[in-house]
Amino acid sequence: MKKALKAAFPHTLPVMLGYVFVGGAFGLLFQQMGYGVFWSFLVGLTVYAGAGQFVALNFFAGGFGFLEMAVMTFMVNVRYMFYGISFIDRFRKFKSRRPYLIWTLTDETYSLLCSVKVPPDITDGNFCTAIALLDQCYWLIGCVAGNLAGNLLTFDTTGIDFAMTAMFIVIFVEQWVSASTHLPAIIGVGCSVAALLLFGPDRMVLIAMILILVALIAGRGPIESKLARQDAASAEQEG
Repeated sequence: MKKALKAAFPHTLPVMLGYVFVGGAFGLLFQQMGYGVFWSFLVGLTVYAGAGQFVALNFFAGGFGFLEMAVMTFMVNVRYMFYGISFIDRFRKFKSRRPYLIWTLTDETYSLLCSVKVPPDITDGNFCTAIALLDQCYWLIGCVAGNLAGNLLTFDTTGIDFAMTAMFIVIFVEQWVSASTHLPAIIGVGCSVAALLLFGPDRMVLIAMILILVALIAGRGPIESKLARQDAASAEQEG
């Protein structure tokens, strides 16, 4: 695991920069609601869902019933179901580590597991666990540091929760630049915009994910054919 952590660390640096600041934003807002460091750490550890935690701030403020909280949390985090579907075969072989990897499959961790190649001298299980563990540590550090900073700093926090949106944009741009085909990204953006226009911002998430899944399944052939041609071209150039 030490070797896996050392190999995974450079790949997780962008996530570290994002998680420390975004988690810090959550910790700061949580502290201003009257919750101390212990609660900030506990929520970061047990919930561990960036957008879900920012939504949970409204729950802690009161005025929501249990059913409302459950439905809203499900709608915000339903995308993780689709992440898990794509890793069923890969995670099945990890046995005892599978529950932890499922629990820590955030947007950023999912992105890294999809894009980063496992070093030949490290097992897939160790490498995936190292990425997931490092990312979770970054988030917890941010949540705690933000809460502590809230005790020392006084300033207007309006708009600080936009840090989560900004990080999503950065991840999308990075994947766009590094991807060999932009068709999946175009499908994702197109389906999301269509869901937003047809169903509105409050009901678009689940609809958008379903549309994206259907569109990707329908376009699987052309996407895989293009990737195969590009892989063959790359192999020919290397040869």
